[in-house]
Amino acid sequence: MEKRSPTGDELRASVEARRELGPEYEDSLIEGFLDKMDHEIDRRVEERVAARVPQQKPKAPAVRPGVDAGQRLALAIVSIVFGVGSTLAFTIADRSAGPMILVWFGIIVVNIAFAVGSRR
Repeated sequence: MEKRSPTGDELRASVEARRELGPEYEDSLIEGFLDKMDHEIDRRVEERVAARVPQQKPKAPAVRPGVDAGQRLALAIVSIVFGVGSTLAFTIADRSAGPMILVWFGIIVVNIAFAVGSRR
């Protein structure tokens, strides 16, 4: 007795439906068959992967990472842009050093606070 596969049965059913319905339904039947085969392939791949992948150990609780390099870089860029921009603005506007020193002091305080906060 001949062993039949589900894939072969699907193909036979599609060919038989094409005979009964005619060539105007051929595109729909082909798309339906290919969709079923796509799902069957996905199912088989998932089975094989599940059989090969060893049981994974439970993950350790996530440790909250510290401040990453991207945040440091962003703060550095913003500090430089704000500091240089405000220095240029105060220099062009009235040439007094008082407000410019306050801006730079503020930038320094923010950077120190960020550095101290990221160490905790």
